[in-house]
Amino acid sequence: GSRAAQSRGKDAPFLSSFPSFFYISLYLSLYIEFQSRYPKRPSQRNTKYLPPNSPAQLRISSVSLPPSLHRPAEIMGNYRMCGCFVRKFSVIESGPPPDIADAFRKYTGGAPVMFPDQLRLFLAEHQGADDGTAGKIFAAILQKRHHLFSRHSLTLDDFYRYLFSPDLNPPTIADQVYQDMTKPLSHYFIYTGHNSYLTGNQLNSDCSDIPIIKALKRGVRVIELDIWPNSDKDEIHVLHGRTLTTPVEVLTCLRSIKEYAFVASPYPVIITLEDHLTTQLQAKVAQMIKDTFGEMLYCPDAECLEEFPSPEDLKYRIIISTKPPTEYLMGKSSTRKRSKSQKDKDSDDEIWGREAAADSTDREDGEMVKDSTHQSGSESSEGTDYELLSGTSDYKRLIAIQAGKAKSGLKQALRVDCAKVKRLSLSEQKLEKAAENHGEEVIRFTQKNILRVYPKGTRFTSSNYKPLVGWMHGAQMVAFNMQGYGRALWLMHGMFRSNGGCGYVKKPDLLMDPDKLFTPKSQLPVKKTLKVKVYAGDGWHLDFKQTHFDKYSPPDFYTRVGIAGVPDDVVMKKTRVKEDDWAPVWDEEFTFQLTVPELALLRIEVHEYDMSEKDDFGGQTCLPVSELRPGIRAVPLFNRKGEKYHSVKLLMRFQFV
Repeated sequence: GSRAAQSRGKDAPFLSSFPSFFYISLYLSLYIEFQSRYPKRPSQRNTKYLPPNSPAQLRISSVSLPPSLHRPAEIMGNYRMCGCFVRKFSVIESGPPPDIADAFRKYTGGAPVMFPDQLRLFLAEHQGADDGTAGKIFAAILQKRHHLFSRHSLTLDDFYRYLFSPDLNPPTIADQVYQDMTKPLSHYFIYTGHNSYLTGNQLNSDCSDIPIIKALKRGVRVIELDIWPNSDKDEIHVLHGRTLTTPVEVLTCLRSIKEYAFVASPYPVIITLEDHLTTQLQAKVAQMIKDTFGEMLYCPDAECLEEFPSPEDLKYRIIISTKPPTEYLMGKSSTRKRSKSQKDKDSDDEIWGREAAADSTDREDGEMVKDSTHQSGSESSEGTDYELLSGTSDYKRLIAIQAGKAKSGLKQALRVDCAKVKRLSLSEQKLEKAAENHGEEVIRFTQKNILRVYPKGTRFTSSNYKPLVGWMHGAQMVAFNMQGYGRALWLMHGMFRSNGGCGYVKKPDLLMDPDKLFTPKSQLPVKKTLKVKVYAGDGWHLDFKQTHFDKYSPPDFYTRVGIAGVPDDVVMKKTRVKEDDWAPVWDEEFTFQLTVPELALLRIEVHEYDMSEKDDFGGQTCLPVSELRPGIRAVPLFNRKGEKYHSVKLLMRFQFV
C-alpha cells in the first residue's frame, strides 16, 4: 500500500499538468492541420497599384486623408484562428500603376507636378475628352484634395486619385440624353417591366405600389398592371390572378405612377393593362384613369394610329396599352366557332399550337380569360354584344396603343399593315420559335410595330430570360421581373444605362433597314476590336466586414470580363486569382473582336475564390460597348440587385482598334 501511495505521489505532478499538456497538443494539432489546408501566404499586394487613400497605405504623404481612412494597416492584416493564434499578413506601401506613372511623366516632362494645360493635353490625347472638360476636372480635383501648398498643380497622387474616381472619371459617356428622340416609338428599345406590382415571387408574394415606385425611379418606362374584380365584383384590385398573391387597390398604383412617373426621365410612361374586368368595372377604371392623370393622359383622336408618335412628342405623357373591348368579343366569338369547327385552321397552328385564352401559364397582356366574371358575355346574343360595346366606349377611347395576339397564326400576326400600327405580345418561348422560323418577318414587323416579350409562366421565382434574343430581333418591350435579380437582369440594367438612363434607347440602324434585313446568326466580319485592361480593384474593405469573404485570411479576388451580344460575339474571360489581398492587382489585358458592337454589352464581375465552396460574389456591372469612353477609367461595381456599392470599384482601360 505504501509503495502504491509513493507511486501515485511520484506521478502526481505529471497528472496535474496533464490537462494543460492535452490542450496545448490539441491547439498545435489544429494549427498544423489548418496550415496544411490553408497555408500561410505572404501578401502578394503589389506596391504599384494600391490606391493612395487605402487604409493599407503606410506612408503619410502631404495629402491629409479623411478621418474614416485613418485606420491602422494591420486592421486588414490580422486574422484570429481558434481564439488563440493570429495570422498576420504584411501590407506594403503602394503607388500608381506603371501606365499611369508613365503617362504622368510623359505629359509633365518629368516634373513632379502637372499643370492645367498638361492635364488638358492628356485628356485630349489619351482619354478622348474635349477641351471643355479639362478645366472642370482640374477644379474638382483641387477642391477634393487638402494640400497646404501647390494649389495650382497636381501631384502624381492627385492624378491617380482622379483616375480612380468614378465621379470624375466614369467609364461611359456623359449622363445625359444624346440620341435622336424624334423618331416613332417603334424605333426604340423601351425599359419594360413585367408584373410590376409584385414584391417577390409569382405565387404568394405581396402586391404593392412600392415595386412600381422603385422601377420608375430606376427609369423603367413600361409598367404592367393585372386588374381583377374584388370578391364582391364592385371594386378593382391589382394582383397576379389564380395565385395566392395579396392584392393592392388599382387607384393606389395609379396615384403612385402619377407621382413618380417622371422622376428619372421626362419621356412617356406606358401602362400595359391585363384586363379581367366586367363591362361596368371597365367603365369604372376608365374614369379612375382620367381622374388620376387628367391632361397627362395621351388619347389620340384617331381610333387607329398609322404611325406611333415619338418620345419627344410624348414627353411627360401617360399612355395606356391593352386590347380594345371589341377584340375581346371577337376573340370569344372566334373561340366558340373554333370549338365547333376546325375548317379555318391555319397551317401555323400545327407548328405553334392553338393559343388558349384560359392558359394561365402563358397568357398575354389584356387577354380576357373565361371565368365567372364573363359568364354573361359568353352566352350573349348580338344585342348584348352591342350593349357591351357601347358601355365600354370610354374605356376604348383611352387605349392609345392597341394590343393584339396571334389568333390566326404567327405568320399572319407578323404581317405589316400600312394603315395602322399595333403591339403584339409573345412569350419568351414563342419568340425563340419565331426567331428560328420567321426571323426576318419579326425584324420587319418591329420596324413599324411594337413587339413585347414576356417571361414564361413557369418562372415562379421571378427569374428572367436572356434579353438579347428579343433585342437582336428588334423587340422594343423586353419585359422583365424587376423585383428579381441575376445575370439576365444585370444585362437589362446595362442596356438602359445608355442614352442617359432615360428608358429609351434608339435601335441601331442595322435593325431599321427595310432593304437589307439583319440576320443575327449570319457570319459577319469583325467591325471593331475592343481591348480591356484590368489594372486593380479597391473598396471592399470599406463596404464589407473583414471576415465577410474568409474568416482566416484576406480575400482571393479574380475578375471575369466578357461580351454579351450576337452569338458570334459572346465570350467570357477571367484574370488570375489574386491571393490574400483587399486591394488586388491583376494588370491583365483582354481582346474582344466584335461583329455587331452596336448590340454588345461589356460584362464585368468580381468573385472571391473559395477552394471548398462556391465562389463568393464581389460585385458586377454591365456597360454598353457603344458608350464606353476610351482611356483609363474608374468602373463602379454593383451588388446582385443592381444597387451601387459605396466604395467598390475597378481601375480599367478601354481601347478600340
